[in-house]
Amino acid sequence: MIESMFHMHLPLLEKILRPVIVYLFLIGFLRLFGKRELAQLNPFDLVVLLSLSNTVQNAMIGDDNSVSGGVIGAFSLLTINWLLSRLLFNMPRLNKAFEGSASVLIRHGVVDWDEAKREALTELELRSVLHKQGFNDFSEVEKCVLEPNGNFYLEGIKSMSDDAQRAELRKAIEELHVEVKQMRTELAARGALPI
Repeated sequence: MIESMFHMHLPLLEKILRPVIVYLFLIGFLRLFGKRELAQLNPFDLVVLLSLSNTVQNAMIGDDNSVSGGVIGAFSLLTINWLLSRLLFNMPRLNKAFEGSASVLIRHGVVDWDEAKREALTELELRSVLHKQGFNDFSEVEKCVLEPNGNFYLEGIKSMSDDAQRAELRKAIEELHVEVKQMRTELAARGALPI
């Protein structure tokens, strides 16, 4: 039993190369097919990503279901990921070229539908992203960016009336503070203020 758990049916080098090759191809394919796959916006995209892992499983492990083969495959994946992360960290230009650029979808409350179309985002999907961040309408958003890693960055439009109200309240509080201070001084001078 122990023998069958740890005996590898494939050569060690093949066990290392299989996951590395699949990993590099997956990274390339995800980069090629866009940020949307990483964002997982709808159930179809999620199903694709989940199925993708099952699809490449046999390519990574081959006919080997041993514990040793699984450990070596996992180690190979983690190692190539670590090496690629370090390489891209140390080479910012390569990282920028490999990662791609962000897509600005909304500017000053106006949707760039051409950019949304390039990212295959429907109005419903874009509204869903806004609602998750607490916005009700496109007009409330100063900027919406789909980052290369699939995350959305949203920045709301600052309402001038809100800023004006805050300034007015601040001024009223300062005036009250001055009045209270004067009243205390007057009461203390009369001896009416208890110590």
